[in-house]
Amino acid sequence: MAHLGSRRQRALALPVGLALTVTLGFLPAATATAAPAGGGTEAVATDGPKLSYVVNTRGGHSTVKSVKKAIDRAGGTVVTSYDQIGVIVVTSQNPAFAQTVRKVKGVESAGATRTAPLPAQSTTDIGTPRELTAEEVAVATAATEKANASKADAKKGGGTALPQDPLEPLQWDLPAIKADKAHEKNLGSRNVTVAVIDTGVDDTHPDIAPNFDRAASVNCVTGKPDTADGAWRPNAGESPHGTHVAGEIAGAKNGVGITGVAPGVKVAGIKVSTPVGFFYTEAVVCGFVWAAEHGVDVTNNSYYTDPWYFNCKNNPDQKALVEAITRATRYAESKGTVNVAAAGNENYDLSSDSITDPTSPNDTTPGERVIDPSECLDIPTQLPGVVTVASTGAKGLKSSFSNHGLGIIDIAAPGGDSTRYQTPAPPATSGLILGPVPGGNWAYMAGTSMASPHVAGVAALLKSTHPHASAKAIKALLTVQADDVACPTAYDIDGDGEIDAVCEGGERYNGFYGAGLVDALDAVRK
Repeated sequence: MAHLGSRRQRALALPVGLALTVTLGFLPAATATAAPAGGGTEAVATDGPKLSYVVNTRGGHSTVKSVKKAIDRAGGTVVTSYDQIGVIVVTSQNPAFAQTVRKVKGVESAGATRTAPLPAQSTTDIGTPRELTAEEVAVATAATEKANASKADAKKGGGTALPQDPLEPLQWDLPAIKADKAHEKNLGSRNVTVAVIDTGVDDTHPDIAPNFDRAASVNCVTGKPDTADGAWRPNAGESPHGTHVAGEIAGAKNGVGITGVAPGVKVAGIKVSTPVGFFYTEAVVCGFVWAAEHGVDVTNNSYYTDPWYFNCKNNPDQKALVEAITRATRYAESKGTVNVAAAGNENYDLSSDSITDPTSPNDTTPGERVIDPSECLDIPTQLPGVVTVASTGAKGLKSSFSNHGLGIIDIAAPGGDSTRYQTPAPPATSGLILGPVPGGNWAYMAGTSMASPHVAGVAALLKSTHPHASAKAIKALLTVQADDVACPTAYDIDGDGEIDAVCEGGERYNGFYGAGLVDALDAVRK
């Protein structure tokens, strides 16, 4: 079966990945060197491409201080240092920088965060966004106005249904998780913030502006926080992905456009992707640390960290990337943040013995490799403590593209699927997920990128209902309250007579749906 796209695309919505083929062969004719800082005798080469690195230290602040001196002697420049987790972001043109620093006392690991020079897309959505036409918006709005008038009459007679936003009838995903019923009880608390660690959020969109948390928003693309006004927004021509995700979570119930899963909570934008859509380790670390220290209750992570789809711990560079982001996610959770992540869109069984990865590294020239997913991790998706989300379609089945795996998937939520495979009930017309995009419009997208924000939204409703609950408690409630979904008898999503994926496990927990389908209504019940 040809599924809807690769993880570099991740959602019937964006080009999934721009695999840049950048050559590193621009060494000067003469070898450039620099004298080592601190009185050393060996010259340090500075003739390589300028790359970014993370250096993970062990020990306290005094160790970090001594390591920074060694970084300087090795030809590195410190961009910023997250002393609270022992991660230092560095740039260097010394081709031997990582090997040199790994030998320094107090260094746990060090590695390049990319294979392309500093001036690479890895969101979890599939295809290109399909924007609504003005006619479609007008038709949907007129139909909703008529339906709302009927509800108003019913309410006079004791009905409880809330008026719908104009495009809400097209959102089959909300009733799929009982979010429409949850909204009759609780829209979510203004004291709860969900941060979208992504491609940037357009806070001027009418569905996002009412709930936007400017104080918790930032640009982390360089690995160092940039708090300039609007730095968190996508620039012209950049991906609409983060804006769509933000609207799915907290699109305001304000008589405009769509409704989010938790339309009463706040949403922040933490921009971590480069202009062409690469999510590098230094930016992701910055995003999690920022969230931890700015009162964020939930983060949504609908991407994988470039340039490696899977980071193998027996590779010193990739091991350092896993370590840095693990420290950042654990730090965020220690501060009360629930981290939710998309499982990916290749229909991979993440619990299998081996997977063929043809896409890494995606910022230069990828080469096919066979990896063991228990040793080579998709980050942050497979990190301890992160809630890993699989995608379902309008018929409630695993989406054709969604990764799966017993012991890997924690929970499932609507992320859409091809309408040909899973057709929604009327008045919805598309099997994809509708959400806002920059410029004041709305578009359909699909992927585990769209499933993850549904879980983030329900986590926000849980935090609204249980304001003093720890991150661990919120995660437990997510799975305990999820609706059980058993494995299908045979998963042949395209009807061609061939099994497209194998589901292992029982009704209460399995590799397709984890603990089940997330439940928004239970989340707002005391």
